[in-house]
Amino acid sequence: MPLLSVLDLSPVTASATQAQAVRDTLEVARAAERFGYHRFWVAEHHNIRGLGSPNPEILIAALSQVTSRIRLGSGGVMLVNYSPLKVAETFMELEALAPGRVDLGLGRALGADARTGGALRSIGSDAFPKYLALLSAWLLDASGKEPIGEDHPLHGIHASPAGPNHPELFMLCSSVESAIFAGQAGIGMVFAEFIARADGDAAVAAYRQAFQPSAFRSEPWAGLALVAFAAETADEAWRLDAPRRAASVAMLEGARQRFPDVAEAQAYLADRSASPVLQMIESRTIASDQMTVLGRLAEKTRTSGADELFVMATGPSLDARIRSLELLRPD
Repeated sequence: MPLLSVLDLSPVTASATQAQAVRDTLEVARAAERFGYHRFWVAEHHNIRGLGSPNPEILIAALSQVTSRIRLGSGGVMLVNYSPLKVAETFMELEALAPGRVDLGLGRALGADARTGGALRSIGSDAFPKYLALLSAWLLDASGKEPIGEDHPLHGIHASPAGPNHPELFMLCSSVESAIFAGQAGIGMVFAEFIARADGDAAVAAYRQAFQPSAFRSEPWAGLALVAFAAETADEAWRLDAPRRAASVAMLEGARQRFPDVAEAQAYLADRSASPVLQMIESRTIASDQMTVLGRLAEKTRTSGADELFVMATGPSLDARIRSLELLRPD
């Protein structure tokens, strides 16, 4: 069995509200810990009606109080939207709340459209390398691993609370180029197959080749994040996955549309049965019975060389999401 973790986007299912989606994430995390998953990561999205959480750091704080063993992290914080000092302080405080359990996954995009990014006062993705360098310096200083010296531009500015440890650092990637950057930075890398809609094999290989040891990591570590949904039978899994496939097709065709009802999603997909977009989505879909999905995940680990897989906790209801995680449980 591959090492399995969970990525949760706080999806708004059926007739639920965004507020309920955030509360549902707490239940999914409890289940993920109970089932033996290694990590539970939450994401940052802005101005998207179908997703509930724009603030992974707040969710991680809440999750630290309802779990006790599973690692908790961001998948990810969109660094260029914020002050690197504030991000360092936020995650050092999370590390204080859940010592040895916090991961800081970073994205270099906005997690939003350009207009919403402007409202967030994002500085833009070009600033990511500079912001990562600042964040790294403050994390290493706060943990006591590499104190900021008198000749450093940041001398006299420290992130609180101080150590003794800092969160593990990762970069979320959707291209070979970003994977190479993560390797050169000497941090962990997670390739988002569900965003890139492409296999992550090349990105994992490029990351490993580019990896340079750093104060954060002496050896490369690569993960893949993908959608994998299981139900009692293959037919039932395919049926319950229809709202996700329909929303994905709509998004790629230029519209953001939710499908709270499975039958409505099936009708939408039937109307587009000849669409190349739908054919591409379905060719990449992992939705079936327990043994088939587990076999696909094992094969994905073997072919990609990834150290860990993140499965997205999808499904048309909270119960379906939790049942899928139970069927795929690593323990």
